[in-house]
Amino acid sequence: MTFKTLAKTVSTLAVASVIGAMATASMAAERTLKIQTSSNASHASLAYLNEEWVPKLEEMTGGSLGVELLPVDAVVPRRETAEAIGVGILDGDLTSINYFAGVDPAFALMGDLIAGYDSADQIQAFCAQGGGKEMLQKLFDAHFPGVHVVGCGAYAREAFVSKVPVRGVEDLQGLKIRSPEGLAADVFKRAGAAPVSMSGSETYGALEKGVIDAADNSAYANNDANGMHKIAKYPIFPGIHSTPILQFTISQQVYDELSEQERVALETWYLAAYNGLRQHFDRLDRQLVARDKAAGELEIIDWPQEERDKLRVIAQEAWSAFASQTELAQEVYDAHVAFMKEAGLL
Repeated sequence: MTFKTLAKTVSTLAVASVIGAMATASMAAERTLKIQTSSNASHASLAYLNEEWVPKLEEMTGGSLGVELLPVDAVVPRRETAEAIGVGILDGDLTSINYFAGVDPAFALMGDLIAGYDSADQIQAFCAQGGGKEMLQKLFDAHFPGVHVVGCGAYAREAFVSKVPVRGVEDLQGLKIRSPEGLAADVFKRAGAAPVSMSGSETYGALEKGVIDAADNSAYANNDANGMHKIAKYPIFPGIHSTPILQFTISQQVYDELSEQERVALETWYLAAYNGLRQHFDRLDRQLVARDKAAGELEIIDWPQEERDKLRVIAQEAWSAFASQTELAQEVYDAHVAFMKEAGLL
């Protein structure tokens, strides 16, 4: 290749590079909301949303609005996202409502009615049609003014991981279980277990060293991705008690600055994304369970309905105890119970 030909090739490549950069810039959203999530960077849920749904918001808004989904603790500690939204450090969060249980027990009841619902789909209905979203907004108005609730929902029941077989309520006696503080820990304690509070990032090491025997720890697919089943050979699937409800909130100021079309698009995008996430995880979890059953290295335990019902009866005592602590907690409890009765769960 002559110098002249080489120079022409380099020039052509440079022009192509500039055009490519301009095209990329033109596709970038005019405004990108910085959203901190409750997912670890390795979680399959975060990867799915980033790959499948983040680009769709820009498409839905013609490029005027986008989101950047950040892992848990990426900008601020997980329990401080509401304050960070209030002062403009974050535009919003897509995180666990349970993180704010220390502020008011109403958040604990709103964030995970332990052993209450049978599926994430039921919780989606509670949030979207059963008054859940409105109840959550009332909690934020009382404790974190300036935060707007876009929506709430669940995408999977947490698949219990355990180093020992737990086949029913009796097997919980004395079991050292990693559990979030508050309502979940209270239910386990009432069932005879010994709950241990720690963050999800500490769970693997604690299981490996024998600090805990089992853990309430995310969806089956996430546990698979995190290597939990390498050391905890007796997962319970479907999970027995925990179906965490996550919130999608943004700054009220940011919400007010959006156009009506962008607001509708954001709410529609969230509902569609979380419905897609729920379906994706249900399919993925079941595929992985089938694979692991065929491999025979794990014993995947499915509690019979009578054992699940026993745990729900125990859990109802904890629900009632938490509801009695504040007026807002009682309101959340009443909203759940009314919806569950309509759904035939109580």
